Amino acid sequence: MGNSKLFTPVTFGPLTLRNRTIRSAAFESMCPGNAPSDMLLDYHRSVAAGGIGMTTVAYAAVTRSGLSFDRQLWMRPEIIPGLRKLTDAIHAEGAAAGIQLGHCGNMSHKSICGCTPVGASGGFNLYSPTFVRGLRADELPEMAHAYGRSVNLAREAGFDAVEIHAGHGYLISQFLSPSTNHRKDEFGGSLQNRMRFMDMVMEEVMKAAGSDMAVLVKMNMRDGFRGGMEMDETMQVAKRLEQSGAHGLVLSGGFVSKAPMYVMRGEMPIRSMTHYMTCWWLKYGVRMAGKWMIPAVPFKEAYFLEDALKFRAELKMPLIYVGGLVSRSKIDEVLDDGFDAVQMARALLNEPGFVNRMRDEENARCNCRHSNYCIARMYSIEMACHQHLGEELPACLKREIERIEAKG
Repeated sequence: MGNSKLFTPVTFGPLTLRNRTIRSAAFESMCPGNAPSDMLLDYHRSVAAGGIGMTTVAYAAVTRSGLSFDRQLWMRPEIIPGLRKLTDAIHAEGAAAGIQLGHCGNMSHKSICGCTPVGASGGFNLYSPTFVRGLRADELPEMAHAYGRSVNLAREAGFDAVEIHAGHGYLISQFLSPSTNHRKDEFGGSLQNRMRFMDMVMEEVMKAAGSDMAVLVKMNMRDGFRGGMEMDETMQVAKRLEQSGAHGLVLSGGFVSKAPMYVMRGEMPIRSMTHYMTCWWLKYGVRMAGKWMIPAVPFKEAYFLEDALKFRAELKMPLIYVGGLVSRSKIDEVLDDGFDAVQMARALLNEPGFVNRMRDEENARCNCRHSNYCIARMYSIEMACHQHLGEELPACLKREIERIEAKG
């Protein structure tokens, strides 16, 4: 235990964290009206008080067109005072505050983002369902600029770091992946061309971040489905991000639209997911086709480690491991493998004080049993762990959770 790196400080650019743990930017669904709430503040404060090095507020849209949920943050001047209260609360507990910035691209609907959803290319999004418009080349500089503006707003709100979302099938990822980028102009075709929009965004972000904001980037090591990006290309994306001056990479994988459980692993509890949905046709559609739409991918601890080690071997910059960490022993192993920090989400939803407990117990393991109930409900109401609910769950949901946990 003496030689564990876990509780030693770690530095990303201008920011030093008190230990090597980061709460990953899992969507909390706690921002009605696209603005921070007391519930969001209380949740992040509890994680900060639980010993985390930095907690990351999830995925704030850089423009209104980038919203995919109606309970998601949208970066604009009006919400800065509310975010300031949140970062003050996090800092008071001794943790750093990060915020993930992104744009969902085609994963939206007019009723949420206020316009026809835009993406790297036009087409139809089955999940919303809606037609999608491909962005024109002359709109891209302004879109990249929106990321830079959001970095400046994050600074004003008291955040120490931003995490740019370039993975999971959102806008930057839609430009990078040949499966979603069918453009015929200089932003499509070769990998060099598909990286151009990411380059524009990173130039704006690094300029805005200056010398006092840490910049992390979350990216895919694989898209997780046939026809998506594989490691030969994503390795080049990582090297490009290293050149751009980013202070750290978060190595993830999967596409929310095509391979959602590649990101999260395990099975999606379809009954739980549809139970909270208010739209009747979506409820029944997902209940009937959910198993087919969201195929299960087996959970195993540290499920991205094998791929991530290949990136560790090729890159000099700081790397952050995310994916399936629930025990102190596995976290120590990942840090010993040369990763600079680790990110967790579900473990901390299950036990906000998990980091503090790891300090005291060499064999600490959190009590998350991988039913993914927390994810199932976040599409409709706030993310929560079924082990800590105030209300009693209906019997059919309890049965579903028990069945999935028994498998795990």
